[in-house]
Amino acid sequence: MPHVVIKMIEGRGEEQKQRLTELVTKAIMDGAGCKESSVSVAIEDVPAADWTAAVYRTEIEPQMDRLYKRPGYKPD
Repeated sequence: MPHVVIKMIEGRGEEQKQRLTELVTKAIMDGAGCKESSVSVAIEDVPAADWTAAVYRTEIEPQMDRLYKRPGYKPD
């Protein structure tokens, strides 16, 4: 039962979010070998000014050793 939470800087439209959800769902189904009905996806918009404190410092940085895909940036 994969559940994916996507946090990204706000500003993308509903159509783009739906397309992203479809692509992520297909990738999860393929990679995890599960049915579409087993996958759920949430998208959380984060204001750009809050990204470093709300996401990078609290969720990305402390878990670098657990990330399978690390970001290619470091905030100031």
